[in-house]
Formats: sequence, C-alpha cells, structure tokens
Amino acid sequence: MPASTSPLQLRAVKRRRWLRKYPLLAATIASLGLTMLSWLGFALWYHWGEGQQQLLPLYLRSTMNPKTGVRKEPLHFPNQESFERAMTQGLDRLDLPSVAERAARQILPSVVHIRLELDKAALPKPSSEQSEPRGSGSGVVIKEDGTILTNFHVVAASAQAKIIISFADGSESEGLVMQVMPEKDLAIVRPRKIPDDVQPATIAGSGDLKPGDQVVAVGFPFGIGPSVSAGVVSGLDREFRSPDGSRSLRGLIQFDAAANPGSSGGPLVNQRGEVVGIVTAILNPEKSRTFIGIGFATTMESAGAAMGLPRF
Repeated sequence: MPASTSPLQLRAVKRRRWLRKYPLLAATIASLGLTMLSWLGFALWYHWGEGQQQLLPLYLRSTMNPKTGVRKEPLHFPNQESFERAMTQGLDRLDLPSVAERAARQILPSVVHIRLELDKAALPKPSSEQSEPRGSGSGVVIKEDGTILTNFHVVAASAQAKIIISFADGSESEGLVMQVMPEKDLAIVRPRKIPDDVQPATIAGSGDLKPGDQVVAVGFPFGIGPSVSAGVVSGLDREFRSPDGSRSLRGLIQFDAAANPGSSGGPLVNQRGEVVGIVTAILNPEKSRTFIGIGFATTMESAGAAMGLPRF
C-alpha cells in the first residue's frame, strides 16, 4: 500500500473489508441501531410531545396543550353515540367497588355482636360451668360514647343474663340495658368500656327511600359475622304481626336483603352506608325462623322518637 495513504483512508479500507467479511452481522447491528433510534424517538414524542393525544380517537383527545397546560376549548363529542362509547371505555378501565361493598365498608366499624350468657346458678339443673350462651343478636353504635341501638327482644332476657358486646376491633365488654321500648322492639345498651377508636354510625331518615332502592343489612346471623347481605327496599310503611300475636309493629321498611336469627338489631343502611333502619323481624308463612325474602326494619325516625335520640 502506498506510503502516502492517510489514517482515514486506512480505516475506510478496513471497514470495507470487515463489511465484506461479516455482512450478516453488519446488517443486524444496523437494524438494531435503527430500531433503538425509532423507539427513542417514539418515547420522546409520546411522553413529551403530543403522542398520547394523537393515538386516541378524536372524541377522546384532550383539548389541553400538554406543554402549556392551557385548555384550548371544551371537550367535544360529535354525537351521543361517541359520548357513550367514550364513557364505556373509561368505565371499563376502572375497577369500581359495588354499591354493597361501599356501604358495608362505611358501616362495618360500627356494627357489634351482642350475646347473652345466663348463669348456671339460675338454671334448674346444676352444672360445673359458670355460664352458657343463651342467644345472640346484633347492634349498631350510634354515639361516640359507645351507646348501642338494638332490638328489645335481643336483650329481653338480660335480667337473668350477662350481656357481652363484641366490637369491630375484636374487643369485648359487658353491657348494660339503659332504656327499652318493647312496643317498638327497641333497646339502648351501654358498654362498660369502649375501644379507643370506636366509630359511631351515620344516621339518616327513611324519607328519601323508595321501593327498589338498594339497601344493605349487616349483622351476625346465627352468630356468624359480621355478615353483609344486599337487596332492595320492597315496600314502606309496612305492618308486621308475629305468628304468636305477641308483637305488632307498624311503619316498617320491608326489604329483601337476607336476614336470619342473629341479624336482629343490626343496621339496615342505604347506598351511602347511612343507617336508615334497625333489622327487626322476618316473615315466613311456614312458621320457620329462616329467611324467605321478606324482612322488616324499624325506621330511624321511629327509633329516634321512641328512644329520645337527637334529631338526625
């Protein structure tokens, strides 16, 4: 090779020789380089340019300038169909909680389990055990001092038994019956001690309820719970008479959320988790104590008037 050949010419000669010797490798390297440059350009356009908007359909594109943050004009949909399609696409991407889940999450911290323990000394048959469970029900905390609203029939035997209240955090306390209204099947119970973070329920009137509105019942059916069941308001201003004729209640909310023995005294709540009633009774023409789709709840207006509660 001539001595006058420059270093640049030497490098060019070597490059051509390498390309002729490894053509496939050279093509692969060139392709990878172009691909990386393309992806880099796309990323810059997508994140810092207008790529995010340009890739959307026209009716979904924002009118806000991504660089200045200034909205050019209101978002416009050419027709009702495009609007509904946009809304559907947006909702499909969201994992929204159900109405029942939202309502239950709001009320669960305020729901308590109430059980009665009857001393064996009060029983005719002797036993080495001190006490045994005699029944259970539900209740709802309605004041920050731990005051609980429940059914009278849940605590009717409290004169011969000890009331044990289980709170949402797992703590327990003995309770005392402070006030009863048998004709409304209501009772006020006060725990001897309350959790530090006790959360009273939000109370609402039933005046806005309509047949078909969604409601949620929370309680301890058969002592299992807290259990959540969802349904709708079946009717308003209903009357219930117990099969034995011992109870007659009026002005009740009829609902079809599942309720069973042990659910009594628990809250019936609306879609916002506000207490609109106290689960009081179930109706079964077969005279069974199991639920067939007809439950009744005392309205909070009736409870407030009967128990002297503050207006809500």
